[in-house]
Amino acid sequence: MTARTEGTPGPLHGIRVVDLTQALAGPYCTMLLADLGADVVKVEPPSGDMTRFPGPFTAEDGEQAYGGYFASINRGKRSIALDLKDDADREIFRSVVATADVVVENSRAGVMDRLGLGYEVLSALNPKLVYVAIRGFGDPRTGASPYVDWPAFDVVAQAMGGLVSITGPDADHLTKCGPSVGDIFAGSLGAVGLLAALIEAIRSGEGQFVDVAMYDAVLSLCEGAAYWYSYTGMANRPTGNGHPLIAPFDIFPTADGHCAIGCPTDVFFAELCEHMQRPDLVADERFKDPIHRLVHRPELNPEIEAWTTGRTTAEIVDVLGGRIPVGPVNDMAAIYADPHVAAREMLVEVDQPDGSRPVTLAGQPIKMTRSRTGIRFRPPRLDEHRAEVLAEAGLDG
Repeated sequence: MTARTEGTPGPLHGIRVVDLTQALAGPYCTMLLADLGADVVKVEPPSGDMTRFPGPFTAEDGEQAYGGYFASINRGKRSIALDLKDDADREIFRSVVATADVVVENSRAGVMDRLGLGYEVLSALNPKLVYVAIRGFGDPRTGASPYVDWPAFDVVAQAMGGLVSITGPDADHLTKCGPSVGDIFAGSLGAVGLLAALIEAIRSGEGQFVDVAMYDAVLSLCEGAAYWYSYTGMANRPTGNGHPLIAPFDIFPTADGHCAIGCPTDVFFAELCEHMQRPDLVADERFKDPIHRLVHRPELNPEIEAWTTGRTTAEIVDVLGGRIPVGPVNDMAAIYADPHVAAREMLVEVDQPDGSRPVTLAGQPIKMTRSRTGIRFRPPRLDEHRAEVLAEAGLDG
């Protein structure tokens, strides 16, 4: 699929978002809004967002206005460069905010206040404004953390929020998640909170301050570990690729790769054993119900592995697909070739600003029957939309 600008507007058409964010958590939040049809005006420092220039770049890209990191999470936005330490640019910023429905920022707590552009100042200028802050440890307006002044990136949020402690092959080999979920989940929750506050503002005529801490977001992602500790008094430890409460439920080796198999019920387990031609496993007292299968997972998994390793991933998926929960462990080459991905428009070609070959970005998973969602146009060059943004704010270019 190729990004397109024509057609049905998105569900957030007419909503203007002023985006002060950099790095990943904040831009991911505002990317979701842009894909849903909002007009996202990205306010960048004169040097540009910190992710704009590190790459990667295609061999054909002669301009290198932005790399893949920036492109993935800043598609569909417009850019204006402002130095918020400069009096004239701060005045421009205030004029732009006066036309907006939402402001999103992810600076450390107090930075915007020291610039004279904090929530109270901007809400006095625009009472309907929804102001969203995504920070490592939140904002004192909603709860004063002892870590409020600490800088934070994804790896810190994953570690402090509990995710690293339950991820990895065992307790001696902890692993952070590959994707930057400390950023991405916080950004996703920021979008949810933003939309809830926006609905309330439309109803009441008053905006409010919305705050998401990355630490808090990761903790909420680890909700199972939280209740487990309360119920049992024991802190969860890594379980590898398995599930703490279900067996078989794991990643199994195959003759040419790996596949995922999950059998949370007796019916699924019996179906698996039938296709394995191992009815004796169903009759085995050790595996007679979900609790016994969990307790005896160390004996059960090798039985399944003996079957999976003698077959290719494709053979296993062909036999089990549609019958029990099963799926191949895909790398990106396999994902690019998967007909599901094409049918769901989950890989989208986006133009490069210099007209060189298009690049492909992950699409928008939120689909709707009436409103169009997805990538609308390529990411912006730095300050590309200055003239039109200033004109919309009633200012000369």
